[in-house]
Amino acid sequence: MAKMITGLKPRNFVWVIADRLAVSERIGGNGFQHRRVRRDEEITWLIEEARITGVVSLLPGNQNISAYTEAGLAAFPVPIQGEIERDDCAPIHAAIDEALSSPQSRALIHREIVDDALGGVLAGFLLHAGLLDDSVLAIAVVQEILGRPLGPEGRALVPPAGG
Repeated sequence: MAKMITGLKPRNFVWVIADRLAVSERIGGNGFQHRRVRRDEEITWLIEEARITGVVSLLPGNQNISAYTEAGLAAFPVPIQGEIERDDCAPIHAAIDEALSSPQSRALIHREIVDDALGGVLAGFLLHAGLLDDSVLAIAVVQEILGRPLGPEGRALVPPAGG
């Protein structure tokens, strides 16, 4: 008997670290497309299908945080107003570390869209976590995972090799 898939997979959901760290667009859709029903369906999918335990949200304010906690997900908000700057990366990486602090943890990181800046944050995290030790390789890996090149905005967030 086939397993019924529940919920709705978030847009641009992809595992960055297999079964540990994923990335997607804002849960429920972004901007004027955001819908509560869609958000609830995507949260259901995150819990039931991806088995996500925590969400690192880079949305400004506390958007969706209560919906995550009501669904039983740990929330790790790092509100970013405007563009992500290099100084924002350390608190984001610390939130991901906290979200992944247990061996059973599975975290999702998101902002409105999966853009170059979020790709740069992820490449920097692979270095921060010691999973890779070369910034060029980290960028290449994230480009492969996201399926597109990182522009200068994303590359600027990745610490140089040895940095």
